[in-house]
Amino acid sequence: MNGLFNKIKTYGVRRLPAYITIKLLQFVRVKLYRHLLSDNRAHIKGVKFNQPAQLVGRGSIVFGPNITVGVWPSPYMISGYAYFEARAETAEIEIGEGTIFNNSAVIIADRGKVVIGRNCMIGSNFFVADSDFHGLEVENRANGKYQCADVVIGNDVFFGNDVKVLKGVTIHNGSVIGSGSIVTGDVLPGCIYGGVPAKLIRHIS
Repeated sequence: MNGLFNKIKTYGVRRLPAYITIKLLQFVRVKLYRHLLSDNRAHIKGVKFNQPAQLVGRGSIVFGPNITVGVWPSPYMISGYAYFEARAETAEIEIGEGTIFNNSAVIIADRGKVVIGRNCMIGSNFFVADSDFHGLEVENRANGKYQCADVVIGNDVFFGNDVKVLKGVTIHNGSVIGSGSIVTGDVLPGCIYGGVPAKLIRHIS
């Protein structure tokens, strides 16, 4: 009973029914995506899924402990879902302990590796991939001839909303990537980057 009163105190009488409905809806969606719409034997022990996640591909997907996928209240909580794909047998996705994903994250390791370190904070509509998925030359756009390059994101990196990280990028520890940025090159440690393509704005300290 005290738990119910605490919830009412926290959310208010008007917001509590919405909160309960959302929790029930997301519980069903999380189970549906995990057990019916995913085909990867991902290591997800200790992961808190507030939003459904589709886990697909023939490669390896490994989550560290105390990871959170999905945030409420935040946009795209109900309408979106997270997507983790380790496409080929050689593909690897590794997520470090304590990292938090806001809603609608997309992480794709095509043939190589995508590594995200510990205690990262990742805004909504985040995208990272180790591949362009098609060759740039006209003759190579549909024949599977293209390059992949690993992506490595360090510890304690903070991403704003709508950030894209492209293949071959290394983002060093403690950096901040501004909202709407497209990261095409390496990011120095302890710095703020932003823009399209993302450039150094300043050192944090």
